[in-house]
Amino acid sequence: MARTTTRRSSAHRRHDRARKRHDPRRTGPAGRTEQRRALRAEAPTVLGLLVDDGDFTAMTGYRSFPFTDYGRYLHHVDAVLHSLHARGTHVAVTRFDPDAYADYCDGTRQPPDTPASRTRYTAEATTAGPSVPYRRQPLDSLRGALVREAERRATWERATDLLIDAGRCPDCGDELVHCAFDRASHTLIRVVEALGPGHHHLVASLPMEDGPPLLAAARVHAEQDGEDREGGDRGDRAAGDGELRVEDAEALVLCTVIAAGAATAHPGGLVVRTTGPDGTDTVRGWTLRGGEPHPLGEPEVFNAYCTDPDTGDPVPPEPGVRYAAGLPLPPPLPGDLA
Repeated sequence: MARTTTRRSSAHRRHDRARKRHDPRRTGPAGRTEQRRALRAEAPTVLGLLVDDGDFTAMTGYRSFPFTDYGRYLHHVDAVLHSLHARGTHVAVTRFDPDAYADYCDGTRQPPDTPASRTRYTAEATTAGPSVPYRRQPLDSLRGALVREAERRATWERATDLLIDAGRCPDCGDELVHCAFDRASHTLIRVVEALGPGHHHLVASLPMEDGPPLLAAARVHAEQDGEDREGGDRGDRAAGDGELRVEDAEALVLCTVIAAGAATAHPGGLVVRTTGPDGTDTVRGWTLRGGEPHPLGEPEVFNAYCTDPDTGDPVPPEPGVRYAAGLPLPPPLPGDLA
């Protein structure tokens, strides 16, 4: 009997210690395990993703790379992302580029066929590039968003380089990269103010002599006067009595492409598809000469929107879409560019 009583007493003591350890009413300092768990939850994670089958195939040439099937690889990536998110860990997903990885290993004299080198590349080289936060979105959506973000970053860099190489503005003597971007920002506001309330999808294009054209898109919501703006983000822009809601990264790239038109003799284009309050879609267009928009006529808008930009072949018009001439824009006020 005595031995049995001793065992029960020990079990009860262990139970009491465990209960006190996890009691939410405890006000004392957390133990080392809880402190480390809290630190792990606050440590962000960066995951390098092979976004397509071509990138994946390039990595299978390394013996230390453990996967041979792309679908299986994506399955495990999805499981890891879900697990990290469930712990409360912030995860940023970047693109793992095998060609850039090989250059990184050459430049840093790292052995490429090791997990440690892949980890260093992801931590050191990809974090400065485009990334997408993981919020439990489907993996296909995540891959698509990462590709679009990479394309947007590349477009912004090419347009910025074009402006920097152009030197100074012939009108004001300041660096063209500054004054041209200011003008492009106000051009965006002038265009949307002329279009009025609604959802506007803007696409700017600029041909290049040494590569594919620069393309940038942005979605802008122009609110009516007095429209409920609850939930608007901090990237809102004033537009008369209403408000413009536009995602900052999209607006940055779009304005940079419009500004780059001031540094090239080639005319660009600006096409806007507007969904009005009644749900009707209207397409309008402008040509960009020197970064300044000039309205196109209705036939020109129709031809521009219904022609494949790569092949030049006609594209059938969309049912229910109205094609209209671009609207004349008021000139920018001198005070807008100060």
